[in-house]
Amino acid sequence: MFNSSQQPLYMIDDSTSYRVSSWDKSGKNADFITLQPGQSCALAELEGPGCIKHFWCAMMDISPLMYRKIVLRIWWDDEQIPSVEVPLGDFFCISNCVVRPVNSLMMAVNPGGKDRHSHGLNCYFPMPFAKGARIEIEYQAAGEEDRSSVRFWYHIDVECTAQMSPDNIGYFHAQWCRENLTKSNAGEYINRHTWPGENLNGTENYIILEARGKGQVVGLHLQVDNIAGGWYGEGDDMIFIDGERWPPSYPGTGTEEIFGSGGCPNVEYSSLYTGFHLITNPNFSGKNAMYRWYIHDPIKFKQSVRMTVEHGHANNFENDYSSVAYWYQLEPHAPFPQLLPVKQRLPRFPEAFFIAEQRIDELNQWREQLKAQIGHAAPEIVGALRSAVDRVLREDLW
Repeated sequence: MFNSSQQPLYMIDDSTSYRVSSWDKSGKNADFITLQPGQSCALAELEGPGCIKHFWCAMMDISPLMYRKIVLRIWWDDEQIPSVEVPLGDFFCISNCVVRPVNSLMMAVNPGGKDRHSHGLNCYFPMPFAKGARIEIEYQAAGEEDRSSVRFWYHIDVECTAQMSPDNIGYFHAQWCRENLTKSNAGEYINRHTWPGENLNGTENYIILEARGKGQVVGLHLQVDNIAGGWYGEGDDMIFIDGERWPPSYPGTGTEEIFGSGGCPNVEYSSLYTGFHLITNPNFSGKNAMYRWYIHDPIKFKQSVRMTVEHGHANNFENDYSSVAYWYQLEPHAPFPQLLPVKQRLPRFPEAFFIAEQRIDELNQWREQLKAQIGHAAPEIVGALRSAVDRVLREDLW
């Protein structure tokens, strides 16, 4: 019933559907909510049984850093700790706040107007719930310099059904992690493409997910900010099921194999189930990101799963790794590790970028003052100034 990717569209049943959105209930055209720094907002509080079939959102005229400052959380039924806790952009496959198109089955990132810094973010993972669901976003300010408000548009499309058995329906989960930087014991071989090291336990691997319970992993969004330079992808994925030690049930043969590419990809691509959607430099340095949807081959576990990947062969690269794991499991789930504070979530950018951000925030403040003095022309005046600052100080950085 809840597998929307496989349920035939010609099947007519007794379920109903509706949408929760940011529509302007006054009948005017302000079809968005406004978030202030430090503010949390409930996007939807749903009654069950039901299933979220599609989640879309967009912002406009924003700093790219908002994709890490805003946190998405989702609770199912009566649980006290969220099943989803991920920076908003990372959830939708925006990697290290650098936006690239994503044309996949489960996530899509679609363009808006080029000068408006707006993209449509879409999630198609079905999210069933028995009693209810709460979806919330929080705008976590990085400091006093964060003064700009954010306009946020959203749709949450829901299907209602007469009953759902929580005994055999897995609940959707998503978790973000980061290790900045990974550590290596490779000595003189640190950050070298090949070396004679061995890894026969996986204990030093980057940890993508550690979950307890019964369920299945269905997706991975992996990000590598390659500080060291050179080909970083000799690291194998190693997935340990139900507390097993060595060897893992899922032994890998290299990072790019996880995402269905040929050897050492240096050209971006995005497809239904796999993608290397961010490659900032053909020599592999800088920011790289990739996704994999395990739709036809979910990684099943009955007691626990430990999902890892080497950072270079036998962990000889020291780079900035972050990730989102997506999975379904029976509740209850184990508590997540504490989400990093906002400043520790921000990506590595040149200092000039953060100077540009400060200037743009000042422009936003001037816009509000001008609006009070000269009316509605102020947003257009300051918008043109802001676009100029963006082009000079931000867009050329990558």
